[in-house]
Amino acid sequence: MTTVLSFPAARWLPLAAALFLAGCMSHPLAPVTADAALPVPAHFSNSVEGQGQTWTTAAPAETQPRGAWWLGFADPVLTGLVERAADGNTSIQEAAARLAEARSLLRTADAQRAPQLGVSTGAVRQAGITTTGSAVPATVVTAGLNLSYELDLFGRLSKASDAARLDAQARAALLQSTRLLVQAEVAQTYLQLRAVQAEHGLVTASLAAYRDTLHLTQRRFQAGDVAELDVARVQTEVAATEAEALSLAQQQAQLQHALAVLVGEVASGFAVPAAAAEAALPVVPPGVPATVLARRPDVAAAQASVMAAQARVGVAEAAWFPAITLTGNGGHASPELGDLFKWSARSWGIGALLSLPLFDGGQRAAQEEGARARLEAAMAAHRGQVLTAFREVEDQLSALRLLEGQAEAQGRAVQSARRATQLSDSRYRNGLVSQLELLDARRSELRSQRQALQVRTAQYTATVGLIRALGGGWDVAPQAAAQALNLAVVAR
Repeated sequence: MTTVLSFPAARWLPLAAALFLAGCMSHPLAPVTADAALPVPAHFSNSVEGQGQTWTTAAPAETQPRGAWWLGFADPVLTGLVERAADGNTSIQEAAARLAEARSLLRTADAQRAPQLGVSTGAVRQAGITTTGSAVPATVVTAGLNLSYELDLFGRLSKASDAARLDAQARAALLQSTRLLVQAEVAQTYLQLRAVQAEHGLVTASLAAYRDTLHLTQRRFQAGDVAELDVARVQTEVAATEAEALSLAQQQAQLQHALAVLVGEVASGFAVPAAAAEAALPVVPPGVPATVLARRPDVAAAQASVMAAQARVGVAEAAWFPAITLTGNGGHASPELGDLFKWSARSWGIGALLSLPLFDGGQRAAQEEGARARLEAAMAAHRGQVLTAFREVEDQLSALRLLEGQAEAQGRAVQSARRATQLSDSRYRNGLVSQLELLDARRSELRSQRQALQVRTAQYTATVGLIRALGGGWDVAPQAAAQALNLAVVAR
């Protein structure tokens, strides 16, 4: 029996054959599976006893505000610096520009899924069969509209759009991460500056005391009560303390210059206003969930990068299938420019274009392998980011726990050293002890006071580090931030 194909059936035969051939040649779409998630501990090992059972599951909130956590330090100067950095920091500006670029790429990817309409005009000099039916060379002038639309039958365009959308989400999270990092750096640098200023004040006060002792020793030397060796010893202490004061002044200048860069200003002429009082040391509320790590913008950015890489694997897999584009055009065509827009010169056409590379030298296979390799790299980076996040939280929690005991012990040392200096000074003025004992007592007191300041600075640094490790502040509303500030002040 002979079957005769009618013209409509024969017209679609090439398309059916191409689809059948594509199904035979295309690789199966293997599902992309991620590695097993990292086990999340029930509580941090360095959390305070009794607080480990308060952790709950929290939804990711990488694009939400981080909260005005710096208000917990109750320092208006710090608040002003953080606000200036939000506007002038160059790292934040760069991250914002990259986010804008990612969003423009998303719009470009979405535009590929929409119909494409354009205007065309031209003139062609050709020989052969023309619109006039003559083989004599003629000029054909055309003008019209062109319309094209690619059928996304296999999801190539939609997956590309999804990947671009996830890239934009990752950039938005990285912008939040940059803001949080800059805020933390501003806070830590400022608090270090205040600590160096306080330490400079201690050294300056000790220098004044040494100078008073030098004047007293010089008078006693002139009276013949002490030897010249005693004068030389005090002069040595005065000179050494002056050198320490100058070194601390240099550290102050360097920290101020670092703050100038962080807020986006020129270091020349930049100055930090004096603080009215010491900054408060806020306590992170114990009810903050451990899974607030899901709010860490860097972890969220890594997760979005994994999902974008997975979508691009789908794009690479869809390249094995044919691309079908519907086209249409309408306008006018005429061998005479004056007759171009006459009704008789109108022309139109519709069509469908199917493209499928049959042999590409392994290009599509290589692109798919590359996409899968980038997915594996993104998954490894995400796992590493999560591990780093947990390590940072544990580091800061252990630091705060140990520094609290160290601060209490150092406070006792300062009190004892201060009392020893008072007793030694009284006994020296009454001639009961030597000058060496007085100088040793003063050196011990100064060393204890400076160590206490350093411990206090370490507590500030660890507190800011913990806030950053947890993904930002624990309160978003201003009222909640004010309540946390009041609780921190009362705790002090």
